[in-house]
Amino acid sequence: MRSNFLPKSLLAATLGGVVVLAGFGTQNATADETSQVSTVSTVATSDDDAEARFLEMADLISQSCAPDVSSGVDDVASASVADTTAAEPTPDTTLPVLVDPVPLTASEECAAQRHQLRISRAFSGTDTDTYAELLDKLTSLRYPAARIHRMPDFSGEPVARLDLRVGAEHLALEVTDINSGVMVEAFGAPEGVSVTEVRLEPQLAEPTS
Repeated sequence: MRSNFLPKSLLAATLGGVVVLAGFGTQNATADETSQVSTVSTVATSDDDAEARFLEMADLISQSCAPDVSSGVDDVASASVADTTAAEPTPDTTLPVLVDPVPLTASEECAAQRHQLRISRAFSGTDTDTYAELLDKLTSLRYPAARIHRMPDFSGEPVARLDLRVGAEHLALEVTDINSGVMVEAFGAPEGVSVTEVRLEPQLAEPTS
């Protein structure tokens, strides 16, 4: 019986090809892993930048709304009352526990008006048909996506809540799409509670037909 042997030169070339191909596959795998890490890093950096831009804007608004000495006591008192009026969660249920909104301080009311005005102006004359469009517009106004929370649609119109709390503040907004604009409602969210768990009374009337 005749055995089939590859010439040494051909065998070496074949083995060399295997080594080269194996090495190429390893390089590709390494490149893919590096690309994935780079993508995650880019997203994290983008989120950090968005938060930094928001904090800068919030600080400017806060400075413009800083209370004078005479109103400082009222602000502290309002904040103390606000934190004690939140409803206690019920441990026997797995459903979200809705809590009542808390009062805003004078400086928070002022900041709320500034945010409401800039958002209303930006949406004036536009019709936002989907939540994605609402989200895109809000992020373009320097509100980070991580601070924007989707709520159930109201009469088929998208609704979002913005968590504008910084430090011990309570300010939050609900943005509801309406014809050629939005309605922006300010409310106080208790510390440690998601803005989606605050109970608000509907400000728009349900359609009758």
